[in-house]
Amino acid sequence: MWQADLGNGTFRNPILYADYSDPDAIRVGDDYYMVASSFCNSPALPILHSKDLVNWKVLSYALQKVPEFRYRNPIHGCGVWAPAIRYHEGKFFICFPMPDEGIYMTTATDPKGPWSESVNIRPGAGWIDPCPFWDEDGRAYLVSGVAKSRIGYKSIINMTEMAPDGMSLIGETVPIFNGNLNGNVTAEGPKMYKRNGYYYILLPAGGVKTGWQLCLRSKEVFGPYEHRIVMRQEDTAVNGPHQGAWVDTQCGEDWFLHFQDVFAAGRIVHLQPMHWVDDWPIIGQPVAGKTYGKPVSVYKKPATGHENDAPFEPDTTDYFENGKMNLAWQWNANFDESFLVPAGADANAEESAPAESGLRLAAVKASVNRPVCDYRNLLLQKWPAPEFTCTTKIQMHDLKNGDFAGIVNMGVNYAALGILKKDDRYYIRKVTGVQEFDCDVSYAREQVEDTEISLYDLAGTVTFTYQVKVASVVEESLTPNGETLPRHNQEQVTMSINIGNPVVLQARAGRWVGVKNGVFCEHLGDGEGGSCLVKEVVYEV
Repeated sequence: MWQADLGNGTFRNPILYADYSDPDAIRVGDDYYMVASSFCNSPALPILHSKDLVNWKVLSYALQKVPEFRYRNPIHGCGVWAPAIRYHEGKFFICFPMPDEGIYMTTATDPKGPWSESVNIRPGAGWIDPCPFWDEDGRAYLVSGVAKSRIGYKSIINMTEMAPDGMSLIGETVPIFNGNLNGNVTAEGPKMYKRNGYYYILLPAGGVKTGWQLCLRSKEVFGPYEHRIVMRQEDTAVNGPHQGAWVDTQCGEDWFLHFQDVFAAGRIVHLQPMHWVDDWPIIGQPVAGKTYGKPVSVYKKPATGHENDAPFEPDTTDYFENGKMNLAWQWNANFDESFLVPAGADANAEESAPAESGLRLAAVKASVNRPVCDYRNLLLQKWPAPEFTCTTKIQMHDLKNGDFAGIVNMGVNYAALGILKKDDRYYIRKVTGVQEFDCDVSYAREQVEDTEISLYDLAGTVTFTYQVKVASVVEESLTPNGETLPRHNQEQVTMSINIGNPVVLQARAGRWVGVKNGVFCEHLGDGEGGSCLVKEVVYEV
C-alpha cells in the first residue's frame, strides 16, 4: 500500500493516504497518539499509534458504538466529528462533538482502553471541534467552533471555562475570534496550546478544500487575540491545508499534522516541520518574504530516537484468522451482534463446530425498500492508496432464499455487486445508486440488474475484484454555486466477479467522508436469512 517512510531517513507526504479526517495528536513519553473523525461508523473514534510520527497503525477505538440510539441506523455525515486528545495528570481525555447532540468527553488510563462511558458535557446542537486545555494554575478551558448547518452561522471561535476534571462546563461562553470580520471565513477546528507565556490557538480558515492555517496568540485565555496566517498552499499540490495538531518530539523539534481533502479518497494526513520566529509559528517550508510556510513533499524524518525503525503500514489485508477481523474495519452504523455468526458456529446447525477460517457474515434482514447505502451491516475499509486492487473471496454455500451477499463501493456514488438467492435460483445482482442530501437527510436513487446463473457457477468460492484507478486529473474549476475547486484526481472504480460482467462507476466521496469499500450480507425476503463466509480480503498496489 502507500508507504510514507522512504527508508533512507526521509519521508514523503501524505504520511497516511487514508481518510483520517480532522486529526489531532499528542506525545506521551516516546509514544504518539492520533485521533480522527468517524461520523456514523462503528467502532468509532479511531486511535492511531506511532513512535516516529511517520509510521502509524490503528491501536484501538475509544467508542465501540456512537452514543445515542438513532445511530443504530447509518446517518451519513452525522455522529462523531473532529475530536481532540489530551493527556493530563496520568489520564487520557478525548473530547468529541456530535453536531446534533452536543460535546462529549471520555477518558482512559491506557489508550488501548477501556474508555469510560462518554459524558455529554454541553448538550445541544451547533457546537463542534472542541479542544480541552489545562493551564498551570489548575484551571481548565474548552475552545470550540460552531456549525452553520446546525445554528445558522459560522466562523466563530468560543472559549468556556471547564471543570478541572473535564466533565462539565462551569463558566460563561465568550466569543474570542470572528473570522467573518477579517477575511477568515469558515474559521473552525481550533486546537489550544501554551508556550513562553502565550496562549496559542491553531485553526484553519477559508474552507476545507481551499483554505489555510491560522494562528491566534494572546497573553490572556479570553484574549484579545492577534492572528496570523502560518501556512498556505502556495505553489504546492496540497490544497487546504486543513486542521490538525502541533506536537513536539523528545529531541525538541516541533511538527504539525494536518489533513488535505483529495475529493474521492477523502481527507488524508500530512506531516509538516514547524519553526518559531518572534514567538510565532511557521508551518512547512518558510516562504521568502512571508510570515508563513508552505507544505513540504519530502523531508527529513522527525528526531524521535526511532528514525531507523523498520517502516510499516496500517492494516488492510485480512484473512480473518479464528474469525477475527483487523482494526481497519468499521460498520456502516452501530454494530449489532446479529451482524456476525459467532466463530466456530455452523450456520446450518445448532451445535458448534471447530473454528473456521474466515469471517461469517449473517444475512441481516433489511427494511422494505432500504437502499444499499443504508444497509446497517456494510463492513467497510478506507481507501489505502491513490490506486489499488482489492480481491475478496466469499463462500456462498449457506445463502438462503432472499439473501444478497457480495462487495460494495460506498460513497455518494455507490454500488454493490453480489450473489442473490431467490426461489432456489441464483443471480448476479448489480446495484448502482446516487445519494443526495437535503438538510443532512440522505435520499437515494438506485438501479438494480439481475442475471441468472447456474448453481454450478457457484461451486467453491466466488472471487470479487474491486479496482481503483485514476481516470483523469480535473483542473481548477467552478461549481454552479461559484465555489472554486482545486486540481484533483478523478478515480474510476471497477467491480467485477469471476462469473459475470463488471460494474464501472465514477468515484465520489460520501458525506464528509472518503469512498470506502467492503463486504455485506443482507436478507431481502421473509423468514430467516442465512450467511456467507468471507475467506479473505487482499489489497495490492
